[in-house]
Amino acid sequence: MVKKVLLSLLLVLGVQANIYEKNCVKCHEKLPVSIDKYFYKYLLIYSSQNDMKHAIINYLKVPIKETTVMSDSFISRFGVKKMTTLNEKELQEAVEFYWQRYKVFGKLE
Repeated sequence: MVKKVLLSLLLVLGVQANIYEKNCVKCHEKLPVSIDKYFYKYLLIYSSQNDMKHAIINYLKVPIKETTVMSDSFISRFGVKKMTTLNEKELQEAVEFYWQRYKVFGKLE
């Protein structure tokens, strides 16, 4: 039973990582700001897990200048990102993986 639960958990995390790596990291590698820096900007603005995930998902669905966490100079130089092609489930999985990778809660001593 424990083996099945662990296997299922690893499978889910692997799917999330694959979606995140293929869709998020691939695009962000082309930018001068590393993907973890966006996380910290969102965290400073939204501060809670639910608010932050909600804001990221909403921005990815409808990316507009008024809801970005990036500076005006960054937007002037690189523009606003294109709308995501991920479906709702994939988007939530990618954002969950992103949260788990960079969250600071429970890691600070």
